[in-house]
Amino acid sequence: SEAADALGIKHYMEVMRLFTDIQVVPPTSDENVTVTETEFNSVPVRLYLPRRAPGGLRRAMVYIHGGGWCMGDAGMQGYDIMARHISNELNTVVVSTNYRLAPPHRFPAQFEDVYSVTKFFLQSEVLAQYGVDPARVCVAGDSAGGNLAAAVAQELLEDPEVQTQLKAQVLIYPALQALDLDLPSYRDNARKPILSRSLMVRFWSEYLSPEPALREAMASNSHVPPEAGELWRFLNWSVWLPQAMRGAHRPGSPAWGGAELARRHPGLLDPRASPLLASEARLRRLPAAFVLTCEHDVLRDDGAMYVGRLRAAGVPVTHHHARDGFHGAFNFLAWPLELALSRRLLSACVGWLRENL
Repeated sequence: SEAADALGIKHYMEVMRLFTDIQVVPPTSDENVTVTETEFNSVPVRLYLPRRAPGGLRRAMVYIHGGGWCMGDAGMQGYDIMARHISNELNTVVVSTNYRLAPPHRFPAQFEDVYSVTKFFLQSEVLAQYGVDPARVCVAGDSAGGNLAAAVAQELLEDPEVQTQLKAQVLIYPALQALDLDLPSYRDNARKPILSRSLMVRFWSEYLSPEPALREAMASNSHVPPEAGELWRFLNWSVWLPQAMRGAHRPGSPAWGGAELARRHPGLLDPRASPLLASEARLRRLPAAFVLTCEHDVLRDDGAMYVGRLRAAGVPVTHHHARDGFHGAFNFLAWPLELALSRRLLSACVGWLRENL
């Protein structure tokens, strides 16, 4: 990817996208689940409808795939297996949504797409069409999809047109803030697969801007203006991180950047891009949450801090921390890369949904 980008043959992310595109499988129904593709508000989605008799109104999940806002697809084999399993196991309608990718599409295009899908699905007549109980709908996602799911859950609270609210949110190793890219988890896991610090910086910068200047500033963690200092309390890891995750690390003073950079890239300080920046008044209205974090993951501390902030706001939260987990572990569900760890994490998620959705 780096070589193709440097030689001007193909953009870095276009090459990276090839690795996810080859994992896309067709929408094939089976004896348990009917799988189709359609569009909600002009956004492509893949629908998973259980075939068993409903026995009443069903649960439903809107699922948002990961991939750093730059790659990935709802039809990738790992997501397909996961959606089938949840649909069949919990007799649940699963809406697995796609969205525009960066580049060429930047924030807030990705958010707008998944928000549009969720809002469309939450309409009374649409829920009735699919036999869904309006009191049992959740939003879920992993990585960048977890970021989008958290942002959607927050934004729905402020939308006067939305009459049906979510019952729950499921956030799988979510990326939740772009202000501090020097958290203990970024330091501990800077060079670990599958998501290195440099790749996460690239994802964030591509999501927010085409300018290399932003990526360079993010790489040195000097991209936030002093005027944003009041937001730092929302991600003060000496407060919100458990001691075990802080380890021997000590917080330092932020290396403030110029105001001009933030002015050109307002998404930096927008809670729709960084849900961890939401006020406590907004957080306290959110639905119950299941948050999965993995020890060997640069995004570990984003999820853990969100858990701390949600609990402080009075939101019921289940924090499932996989000490043997790594970023992407939720998706290794297909041979020849099937992992017992992935099955275990999926089982924990399904178990929580069974009790809370």
